[in-house]
Formats: sequence, C-alpha cells, structure tokens
Amino acid sequence: MKRYFIHTFGCQMNVNDSLRMSEVLAKLSYVPTPTPDDADLIILNTCAIREKAEDKMLSALGRYRPVKVSRGALIGVGGCVAQQEKDRLLKKVPYVDFVFGPDNIAKLPEIIDRITQERERIVETAFVDSEEYIFPRADPETSRGKVTEFVTVMKGCDNVCSFCVVPHTRGREVSRAFPDVLTEVADLARVGVREVTLIGQNVNSYKGGISFAQLLLRTAEVPGIERVRFTTSHPHDLSDELIEAFRIQPKIAPHFHLPVQCGSDRILKMMRRDYTVEQYLERLAKLRAARPGIAVTTDIIVGFPGETDEEFEMTMKLTEQVRYENQFSFIFSPRPKTGASLREKDWGPVPHEVKITRLERLQKLQRKICGEITAAQVGLEVEVLVEGHSKYDAAKRFGRTPENRTVNFDGDAPAGALVKVLIERATPNQLMGKQLAVLQAPTVVAPPVETLTGVQPDRFPLVVA
Repeated sequence: MKRYFIHTFGCQMNVNDSLRMSEVLAKLSYVPTPTPDDADLIILNTCAIREKAEDKMLSALGRYRPVKVSRGALIGVGGCVAQQEKDRLLKKVPYVDFVFGPDNIAKLPEIIDRITQERERIVETAFVDSEEYIFPRADPETSRGKVTEFVTVMKGCDNVCSFCVVPHTRGREVSRAFPDVLTEVADLARVGVREVTLIGQNVNSYKGGISFAQLLLRTAEVPGIERVRFTTSHPHDLSDELIEAFRIQPKIAPHFHLPVQCGSDRILKMMRRDYTVEQYLERLAKLRAARPGIAVTTDIIVGFPGETDEEFEMTMKLTEQVRYENQFSFIFSPRPKTGASLREKDWGPVPHEVKITRLERLQKLQRKICGEITAAQVGLEVEVLVEGHSKYDAAKRFGRTPENRTVNFDGDAPAGALVKVLIERATPNQLMGKQLAVLQAPTVVAPPVETLTGVQPDRFPLVVA
C-alpha cells in the first residue's frame, strides 16, 4: 500500500476537509504515515486568511522537496491558497504536482490517476455551482474513539467584508440540507461522539430548510449528544430566535464566538461590517441575559488602513467593556482581490511597527482579562466532558467545561464521561483540579465497521499550523 501525509493549516473547516481527503485516499488503498519522510503522497491543505499562513506553506513545501527527490513522492496543494493562486502556484513552485480547491476533494482519485498515468501537472480549482454542490458525506468510522467532532453545515460567505478573502476562496454560501446534517450527527453519536461543533464560514446564516436556531435545537435532541457548539458567526445573524435557543436548550454550550473586528464605527464601515459597536453590544447584552455566564470570544484586526491611535483605543475600551473569554487578534495584512487591499494606499496604511505595538498592547490586556476569568474559577466545582489523557501528564485527564475552558485534572474517568471537577489552580490558558464524581458514564457505542484499508481512520495524521 502507498502512504500519504497531510499537513493542515488554518481553521476547523480545513481540519474537516483533511479528514474527507483521508477517507477518499483510504478508498484508493493509501494508508497514513506519521512522518512525511515515508510518504508517497504529500498534501498541504492551506489557509489564505493571513499572509503568515502562506509563508508557512511555502516553507513546508521547501522541507518536503527532498522527499520528492528521494522517493518520487507526489506533492499536492489544496485549500484556500490553492483556490486563490490556481496555476500560478505551479509556476511559483515547479515541484508541486497538483493544485485543487476545497470544492474538488472528491476529484482526488481522478487527479492522482491522471498524474500517474499521463505524467501531467494538474489544476482543479473550479467552484461547483451552488445548485450542484454536494457536501462530502463523512464516514462515521473516521470518528470512532473521538469524544468531540466537527460537522459541516454550510460553506462559503456572501458578506464580502473588505479585509476577507473567503468569498474568493470558498465561494458563495451553500447550506447543507438539515436531514443530512442530523443523519451525520446521529451516525457520530452511534460511534461514541458526545459533542458536535457545527461549522461553516458564516454558520448562523444557515438556510438548509430550517433556521440555524432550529438546527441547533434538533441537533441537541439527537440521542447520545450531550453538547452542541458552532463556529463561526457574524453579528448581524445573531437573531432573537438564536438567542432564545440558548435560553431554552442547556445542551447548546454556553460559548459564542462573535467576531467584532474593531471598536471604531468608522473602521467597521470601511471593513463593510453592517453593524455599529452599539448594535453589537445590544445583541450581546440580550445573549448574556438569556444565558448568564456565557463565554464570549472574538476576532480583532489591528492596524486596518486608516486606523488612528484614538480608534485603536476604542478597541481597547471595547475589550475591557466586554471582557472577552479570549480573542484571536492579528495585524492587518492585505489579501488579494479584497477591497481593503485595493484601497489601502487611499485610506492610509498603518506602519508595521505601529501595528505590532498596538497588537502587543491588546494581547497583553486580553491575557490579563483571561487570567482574571480563570482565577475566578478556583474553588468552584465544574462539569467537564472528558476527552482523554492530558498532553502534559499522561497520568492526568483532560476535558472542557461547557464554556470551552480546558481542564487538566487528577482522575480516572474514561473518555466520553461527564465528571465533576474541583478547580484548584488556574493559568490564563487552562484550569487544573481533581475529579470529584462521575456524573454520566460514556455512551455505549455500536461495534466497529471494518474499513477498506483496515486502518482506524481516527489515527490519520493532521498537523494544524
């Protein structure tokens, strides 16, 4: 059997896409290898959201080139950079054999066959029309042994924010029919998954036959599922119906990733975000009233073209006011074909040194807030869904609270159990404690279904950069 290695960059959507690639390759009798040095096929599943991700991709390709020289390994590039660069990537990196976009994962067998039979380099980056797009059907056996799993419910984005490349790399919004989503969730529960995260580029704009709030409620009713999460969201889709779902269904985890991007209304308008800071805070206040204690995380871009010192201070003030559980903050980097990249000179680029200084200040503030939030958990008893052994100490267990806080603790509960943990110590990034009681044992799962390769798919190597 031939061996493959997949290197995954970026978001949960890419991680999920890499699993689908693994399933396709298993049907071609490829088996995974934990190291690229032994691979006959290397695939980089790329991200284009930040310039640094592209640089990492090029660096990784350079490291994999010797494998091609020594073993004749095929090298392919998939994901958002592939969709963005198309045949230009083949010209830029002459030892890459094929380039394919996110809509073309199902074509991997055809692509590999053409390369091996006809010795040609291939580019497959055409978007599939919305009416014809079929979401990849995940093999539940891929998830056997896992406690938590992602489920794709939609792809693409119609918002066209001026800083974002997603509409160019993932296409227009397409929603998956809700019966297909619920069937996949039920299949995952059958193999022992207890928590699912519904994912999409703009997940709460879902239109698959029912509203997104209704999809969450129905997912929570699937037998065996104890927690339901989702990511990522746009503030204008935080509807009253969605807020009500948080109020009435405790299985919808009290964690909401709600990107604000900036604390200045003027910059938000330039970003093509169709809300003001006041409107954002109003929706957030309703959410917190419906689900007291909900953990809110966000995305923030620092140094957007034209951002003044005063406008950056507005972002600092907003961070203090909201007290985010965490935030993913980045300096602005122009993305190809986006409005901000085309108008950066007109709006006034922020010097790189200023961007870095602002980012460091913002991240320092957020670390302080994170530390205060986790310190307040010391002495409390919390519910933890056990995911397995701690990566820091094999003698300890690891899991997450409903708010998505990571917990490493002394205990013996098996993966999939819900336990009560006393929090004894905290850092800004994690909680530590000891198991007090098992609240609920793991779900009894169906016997395994034999795969074509005999390899347990949950062991596929995924490197997330």
